[in-house]
Amino acid sequence: MANSKKIFITGIGTDVGKTVASAIVVEALQADYFKPVQAGDLSYSDTDKVKELVSNTNSKFHPNSYALETPMSPHAAADIDGVVIDIDAIKIPKTKNDIVIEGAGGLLVPLNEQDTILDLIGSDYKVIVVSRHYLGSINHTLMTVKLLQEKGFDPAIVFSGDEHLTTEAIIKKMTKANIIGRIDNEPYFDTMVVKEYASLFIDKLEAL
Repeated sequence: MANSKKIFITGIGTDVGKTVASAIVVEALQADYFKPVQAGDLSYSDTDKVKELVSNTNSKFHPNSYALETPMSPHAAADIDGVVIDIDAIKIPKTKNDIVIEGAGGLLVPLNEQDTILDLIGSDYKVIVVSRHYLGSINHTLMTVKLLQEKGFDPAIVFSGDEHLTTEAIIKKMTKANIIGRIDNEPYFDTMVVKEYASLFIDKLEAL
């Protein structure tokens, strides 16, 4: 693969569906997966979840740079574990494959007293924002997308959850962002459901 892509997946907050979105992008592009910082759920981490949902045989799953015990903001979880997150120690795994990098929470989640998740996003990365509808989500989505645009990125959006046409329309109009699609509230996600979404999204993902 001549030009392998680095795709960073962030959310407008926590629990918006980043991990399922990551699995779909990994499956569609047969990309590698890397979650730099995992906070909590170490026995069934986001890497474990993505691995379970992906069925192609090309994807590799790279270990976290930091695996923290407590499900809290990374800076606080690190403090409890007696470590300080050093972003220079977070190295993107070397691969000739496309790689999907999943953030933690939203863009301005602190990693330490200086750096946030935003500081992990390299200038050449493609960024996908996962937006889930709730009261206040338009504001969170617009702030996330506009911050990325101000930093020189051209973020794309994946909607997650039930369709909300007026919300999606105003976000599309005000951000002018590329909308990859929407992941519905499925009764469950397994390899087959993820494969279906991968085939729906693949053209837009390849065009990023």
